[in-house]
Amino acid sequence: MAGRQFAWSGASLLQLLLGVNLIVMPSTQARSLRFVTLLYRHGDRSPVKTYPKDPYQEDEWPQGFGQLTKEGMQQHWELGQALRQRYHGFLNTSYHRQEVYVRSTDFDRTLMSAEANLAGLFPPSGMQRFNPNISWQPIPVHTVPIAEDRLLKFPLGPCPRYEQLQNETRQTPEYQNESIQNAQFLDMVANETGLTDVTLETVWNVYDTLFCEQTHGLVLPPWASPRTMQRLSQLKDFSFRFLFGIYEQAEKARLQGGVLLAQIRKNLTLMATSSQLPKLLVYSAHDTTLVALQMALDIYNGEQAPYASCHIFELYQEDNGNFSVEMYFRNESNKAPWPLVLPGCAHRCPLQDFLHLTEPVVPKDWQQECQLASGPADTGDGLPSHIPEKTVLSRRAGAHPPTSRSSSSLAGVSHYLRPSSPRTLRVHLFSLPQGLGGPQCFLFTGSVPS
Repeated sequence: MAGRQFAWSGASLLQLLLGVNLIVMPSTQARSLRFVTLLYRHGDRSPVKTYPKDPYQEDEWPQGFGQLTKEGMQQHWELGQALRQRYHGFLNTSYHRQEVYVRSTDFDRTLMSAEANLAGLFPPSGMQRFNPNISWQPIPVHTVPIAEDRLLKFPLGPCPRYEQLQNETRQTPEYQNESIQNAQFLDMVANETGLTDVTLETVWNVYDTLFCEQTHGLVLPPWASPRTMQRLSQLKDFSFRFLFGIYEQAEKARLQGGVLLAQIRKNLTLMATSSQLPKLLVYSAHDTTLVALQMALDIYNGEQAPYASCHIFELYQEDNGNFSVEMYFRNESNKAPWPLVLPGCAHRCPLQDFLHLTEPVVPKDWQQECQLASGPADTGDGLPSHIPEKTVLSRRAGAHPPTSRSSSSLAGVSHYLRPSSPRTLRVHLFSLPQGLGGPQCFLFTGSVPS
């Protein structure tokens, strides 16, 4: 920088923003919940694929491969009911669009899981019942095309640096030993299934198919004994660690789960400095999404996230005006969510400490760190990735967010584009000071009729 200007890091500006906010914000009477972010896996599904010698092909499944089952719908309805009970008094008992924003990957099973979840979370009552015989109401779930999803569909790519790290992971003693110890077993699996290429990285597909078939009462072939299934399960868990750990876990996190963590951090920070955000932000995604995030947080338990499991972030304002973050993981439907502790912090982690401890795994410039040249495929407009394509005003199209010079930027600025025609977009726009190492604006709600 020229002259004697100061160069602020993203963390420093976040802490400054929080500090200024706490000075001007009066202390609350009691500790209160301010904001919740949920990330959950879809519910029970059919296999995503089969193998050549499998006696059960796609016509065995009512909706085909990779689809949510009735059991999966029930799992998410029950999760929605549990969330309704947990956040009674925080969320309205009836659905209010200003309070909730739901984003899903563009897969049938995640979109349908979100809808089933919302049916349990917000059963209609009174004026919201459009038919007295139907205890359900439509609630929007937003998405983006799979090829453009840089937030929830993992592993993220293309990313040359990540692929290089994976090649280096394959040369580590842990990977090599695992490969040697399982060589004969993998050959047996290939022979029994008719697959030509069964590796440490692909064998999870075989386990997944057998697991789904067993779960739905289908008889497994004799070679798929309990001992074989146990070994396949262990290799499936190894494949998750290969994707996001084993070698250079922190750098992998910056290229993978840290991208989602960065968005979560920004949302938590904005909620601590403004009351304009929704109370509940929901992400409906996959086991790989949960593992990527939890590996970035260094709290992964080493096991595949079960169907309808849910990672919870809760932002509290303490009675002294400061903010704290608590994390929970609901991976068993008959038990309360497990408290999660970020390494280096208490379960009730001060927000500034949470931001400081997680900053090393958050990318400053994902494209640059991926060693990816900019091009037409770049979807990074400087806008948050969790907003659907149809609700984003692109700066390339001439829409510019307010700059940090706005006098009200610390508290957040709300702008409304009033509808003037059926296809006019309505958005809420929030400005953050420049230099935070991320988006300059956040957009929530809004749609364009198709």
